[in-house]
Amino acid sequence: MKTSRPIRARIAPAAILHNYRLAKRCAPQARAWAVIKADAYGHGQWRAVEALRAEADGFAVLECENAVALREAGVTQPILLLEGVFAPRDVRAVVEQGLNCVVHCSQQLELLVRHVPAGAPLAICVKLNTGMNRLGFSPATLPGALELLSRQLPQAEITLMTHFADADGEAGVDWQVARFAAMAGDWRGPVSLANSAAILRHPSTHRDWVRPGIMLYGASPFAEQSAEALGLKPAMALESAIIGVQDVAAGERVGYGGTFTAERPMRIGVVACGSADGYPRHAPTGTPLAVLGRRTRTIGRVSMDMLACDLSDIPEAGVDAPVTLWGEGIAGTVPADEVAAAAGTIAYELFCAVAPRVPVVVEHTAAVDRK
Repeated sequence: MKTSRPIRARIAPAAILHNYRLAKRCAPQARAWAVIKADAYGHGQWRAVEALRAEADGFAVLECENAVALREAGVTQPILLLEGVFAPRDVRAVVEQGLNCVVHCSQQLELLVRHVPAGAPLAICVKLNTGMNRLGFSPATLPGALELLSRQLPQAEITLMTHFADADGEAGVDWQVARFAAMAGDWRGPVSLANSAAILRHPSTHRDWVRPGIMLYGASPFAEQSAEALGLKPAMALESAIIGVQDVAAGERVGYGGTFTAERPMRIGVVACGSADGYPRHAPTGTPLAVLGRRTRTIGRVSMDMLACDLSDIPEAGVDAPVTLWGEGIAGTVPADEVAAAAGTIAYELFCAVAPRVPVVVEHTAAVDRK
């Protein structure tokens, strides 16, 4: 959509490629599924695919329809359905398009047994519930599932996988790795364990396949460690501009509900960005942003189409002054993780919430370093 309103999301495919390579350097013996679910975490599935097409070992998506579209677009790498199949038509697509799929419950297993033609090639990831208690076979149900697979679908290439609940936190992964080992027994086939946090912090979990997700898009999976410190590059910048300036006297209130009261005379800038653009409405006063290369803070409640910021110490900033809401923008760098933390959320939500009405600008580089 073309609009003269100044807001835009700037996407850097080269940053996605850089971050994928970082994942590969961290886990040099493993292959890596590039996780591009949720429209590549709001960055655009096709932009991510084009950035990684020449190097990704495989892609991981949620919807079967997206996997089929990737095949039709000429993607030849393995494509993993992270939640598996939901209907017979999904099973047909898995067989016809040569997709890999997760199997996490008996119902999915029955779908495969019922609809996969005899002898048809099949690659599946059997998911183990090792403590996340979200998806996966339990210690009680796993043996029966594996026995049914060996009997009914002996041609299937099987990978065992699990998902970590606290790879980024104090509990860590050792307790789940121990449960996985107990459940897997003498399994000698391929294994997939590591998400972004485990790739970066727990090398013992790298095994055969890793699954970088949020790190591909330049956000840190750790609350206490920045993306920059990890060597990640931000792949999205949300940018806008000042569209109005108000001089506010001490004691005056700002915005809906008057939730902010000026403690001194202030200059307030109004930015063309609000909750309808995907900026978190619950972001409080003090959430960081940058204007003309200088860090400042939001003021008051975020509106549907606008938010206010403090220009008191940036006297040169007026109407049309550029603003970076998050990312590496023309008005300065504001890590998405900092904005998310201030708003009591995570960068995943910021990226995925950017509204369709926000125009997207893609940074194209003349050449990409293939080293």
